[in-house]
Amino acid sequence: MIRNLTRRALAPTALAASLALTLAACGGQSAGDEGSGSDGGSTGASGSVAIDGSSTVFPLSDAAAELLSEENPGIKVTVGTSGTGGGFEAFCADKTDISDASRPIDEEEEVPLCKEGGVDYTELQVATDALTVVVPKDFEVDCITTDQLKTMWEPAAQGKITNWNQVDPSFPDTELSLFGPGTDSGTFDYFTDEINGEEGASRSDYESSEDDNVIVEGVANTEGALGYFGFSYYEENAETLKALEVDSGDGCVAPSVESAQSGEYTPLSRPLFIYVNKQSYADKAAVKEYVDFYISNLVDIAEAAEFIPLNDDQLAKTQSTLDEEL
Repeated sequence: MIRNLTRRALAPTALAASLALTLAACGGQSAGDEGSGSDGGSTGASGSVAIDGSSTVFPLSDAAAELLSEENPGIKVTVGTSGTGGGFEAFCADKTDISDASRPIDEEEEVPLCKEGGVDYTELQVATDALTVVVPKDFEVDCITTDQLKTMWEPAAQGKITNWNQVDPSFPDTELSLFGPGTDSGTFDYFTDEINGEEGASRSDYESSEDDNVIVEGVANTEGALGYFGFSYYEENAETLKALEVDSGDGCVAPSVESAQSGEYTPLSRPLFIYVNKQSYADKAAVKEYVDFYISNLVDIAEAAEFIPLNDDQLAKTQSTLDEEL
């Protein structure tokens, strides 16, 4: 039976302090540097910025907000975590300025919704993710194939695949407990599409939450548990979790910065995005300053927040898109 668990917000203060030190050490431009918003410098703007969407992207967007607020307290940024789908629903209704997304906007449903709502937007890639499959730290499995993941998660498994040794006789004779994101999550959409062959196709008898921290706790504290979420959440909890290597046909590959950037970690490496309302960017100085600061300091913020940063080509494309479309 699905149990919808309560979301818990991350505490960003320590992360923001770490990011500030990293940016200073790297010589990155901070929000207090001289210059215009187009190069990440503070314009002295004030106002509010409303963001909602992916819980995977949340720590990155929230850290950028915390850093900017240290230099310009006149800008108030709120970052929600209703999931990628929930974020786009609010964004396309013109209720938010920016939507965090762990998948591209859906062409069939969400693009028409934004057109109907009169919302014109720009997509900016902000990081790369290695969607990570995790088990408790001491569990005696190290690698799993994409076919085995499908056996666990496909709709036909509901109520039937309840033990690890049903998936593979070499796996432990241990009850299988599954934890994962809810159906509004872009991580859910991406995983079900790549593993089960159809977006949204999944067994429903698992413990679900839009808050990745709840999934972390569930897996870490349940014998025989398996879950999945973004790489940064694994990195933060590596003392209690084991990241399984994934074999999509060419051998076991561990999630890492290198394997995600190279494309070796297939099929679970993916881009992460923010979507910016063009009208908000043009009309609201606070939105413009936040976005410009975010992108100009993107690599340093991503690395300090334990996200997989964009490579040089990806970063150049993001910056070019910002310069040309906003």
